[in-house]
This record gives sequence, structure tokens and C-alpha cells, in this order.
Amino acid sequence: MYDFAVFWDWMAFAVRWLHVITAIAWIGSSFYFIALDLGLNRDIPGPADGEEWQVHGGGFYHIQKYLVAPERMPEHLTWFKWESYATWLSGAALLMIVYWVGGELYLIDAQKADLALWQGILISAASLTVGWLVYDFLCESGLGERPTLLMVLLFVLLVAMGWGYSQIFTGRAMMLHLGAFTATIMTANVFFIIMPNQRIVVDDLKNGRTPDPKYGKIAKLRSTHNNYLTLPVVFLMLSNHYPLAFATQYNWIIAALVFLMGVTIRHYFNTRHARGGNPTWTWLVTALLFIAIMWLSTAPMYKPLEEAEAQPLTPFEQRFASADGFEEAHDVVLGRCSMCHAREPVWEGILWAPKGVLLETEADTARNAKQIYLQAGVSHAMPPANVTYMEPEDRDAIIRWVRNAGLQRD
Repeated sequence: MYDFAVFWDWMAFAVRWLHVITAIAWIGSSFYFIALDLGLNRDIPGPADGEEWQVHGGGFYHIQKYLVAPERMPEHLTWFKWESYATWLSGAALLMIVYWVGGELYLIDAQKADLALWQGILISAASLTVGWLVYDFLCESGLGERPTLLMVLLFVLLVAMGWGYSQIFTGRAMMLHLGAFTATIMTANVFFIIMPNQRIVVDDLKNGRTPDPKYGKIAKLRSTHNNYLTLPVVFLMLSNHYPLAFATQYNWIIAALVFLMGVTIRHYFNTRHARGGNPTWTWLVTALLFIAIMWLSTAPMYKPLEEAEAQPLTPFEQRFASADGFEEAHDVVLGRCSMCHAREPVWEGILWAPKGVLLETEADTARNAKQIYLQAGVSHAMPPANVTYMEPEDRDAIIRWVRNAGLQRD
């Protein structure tokens, strides 16, 4: 059974790799076109709304933009959509692999909400859909004519969702789901709004009709939202590697401040690209927001050891704690790993448990059985450089224990 765990971990790695590649393509094209649109020279003759001369790779490019559409449909038209679709699809697959299949460890926090895994998965999936519906309703309600108010309401929605996720999910799942929630809005903008509107314009051109400029205006509003949401989404997707971001009671406030940082950073670059000046005040605001985030991250992250030891084991933890060989494996983990992976680490230079993984109590060891198996059993990733001198027989004990748990389950 646990040879399959190795395959599954490689599957997660492959999907994560794909997700990063497609995200680079989507973010890159998004940033490029926003910068291009803002920097166009609009003082030109003819029907084009603006033009730009660029140099790259030893060649020169002459780019023109038409506000609604050109007079006739060009023979070759490049559509930018699959970057967005592939990013969302690979991200959804990764969410399922890590947070649905591994839900007992990464998704549900039993100390916050007494939910079955299927209930957590249902909340996870439904929340992404509901988020898009609420956001789309706001955009269609007439607030599109008041973009600043619309952005404020979108921010309130995101903060509310962050708080809601924090009441149910683990800290890292809260951050990741808020990122997925935002990314779903962004990709749905492309799929349901931007691309259909562009198809209407193309169809009008093909049939000799004059395109309605409202479709371009609507698409540009949604594209602008995507532009301001991109940087916070990247932060949220990276946050699961940093316990200071997710393993604090104020993680949802940290996420809210990150969204504000996204606005200040993009405002600076957008203003510069539009030749609207040099708003250096955004640097100070961004720095102050980041300092506030660092201060919030120092709030107590974990329950005291005594309280954690008194916490009853969940069915998932009990399965591994009752497996043959658990006592021996737990002793190995305590002796070789817990000095760093502790609520108050004692290893010099380690201030917080790496990746937020705690390995002090029996529940800690049982809860992290699969990662212990992969990191310190079948591979020698942990301890790093084997600084605690974990012996081959120690790794064998871990492998026997976890495989016994799998066999006993079957």
C-alpha cells in the first residue's frame, strides 16, 4: 500500500510542476498586456486606439490596439485563454491531491470543527463556486459603473471568506483555499466574461456588424480585477511553506493585509506604465503593511504541549498509533526529530518548527505518519544532512510501522 504513497507523492510533484509552469505563463501574459495597454502611445493618426514599438530578442515589434475592433477580421488571431484554464485545472487537481485525499492531515482541523472528511471536501468545493457567484452578482448589479466601490466590496468578500475558512480548516488550508477562491474568480472572469465578450466582437466583425463597445469595457474591468489579485494569489499559494504566515491565529488578517499589499504594488507599476508619475508613497505603505504582517505572525502559533498531549486522538491518528511498531517509531521520532519539530524548538538557530510540522506527542507522530515515512523512511531527506545521526535501523522501524498501519487497515 505504501509503495503507492511514493507514486502519489511524485504525482503531486508533477502536478505542482505543471501548475507553476502554467501560472508563470498566465501571470506573465497578464502583466505584459496590462503594461502594454497602459503604456500605449495614443497620439497617433488613424482608427487605432494606440500603438507601441518594442524591441526583444534581436527584433522590433510594432503593436497596435483597437479599442473595439479593427475594420475587418484578421486572418490569424491569437487567443490568450489556455494559460488561465491550464493554471486553474492543474491547481484544482493539486488541491484534490493534497487537501482532499490528504484531508485528515492538511484540510480539517478537528480542534476547530468536528467535521467528517467528506463534509470538509464539500465545503472546500462549494465555497469556490459560491465565491464566483457572489462576485459575479456584484459586478452585474450595476457596480461596474462604480469600480472603486466594487473593489472595496470584493476586498470585504475576500476578508470574510478568509475568516470563514479559518474557523474550519487548518491554517495552511485556509491560506491555500483563499488563494484558490481568488484564482477561481480570476479564471471564471476569463472563461465566462472576457472570452465570450471577445467572441461576440469577432462574430460581429465576421458578419459585417459594428461591435458594441460595452463588451470591451466589461472585459477590461474584469481583466483589471485579475491584475490586482494576481500578487496576493501567488503569496497565498506559497504560504504553505512558511508557518509564520499560516500557523497563527491571525492568519486571516495577514491574508487581508496581503491583498492590500497587492493593490499598492500593482498601483505603483500600473501608474508608471501609464506614464502617470512615480507614486513612491506606495513603497512606504507596502513596507508598513509588511511590518504589520510580521508583527501579527509572532502571535502564539501552537497550543501548549500539555494541552496537546491531553487532546484525544482522532480516528485517523488512532489508526497509526495502534499499529504494530508505533512505540519504537515514536521513540525514533522523539530522539531524532523533535528537537526541531517542537512547539518550542531547542535546536540552535531553529525558532519555529519547520513547515509547521510538530513531532512531540503521539498524536503528532501519528498525524504525520505519511510524511515521516516519505521524508525519513524511504528517503533520507530528514533529518537534513542527517545531523541527528538517524541510523538505518531507525529508518527501517519507521517503514515497518507505517506499512503495518496500511496492512492493518486493509
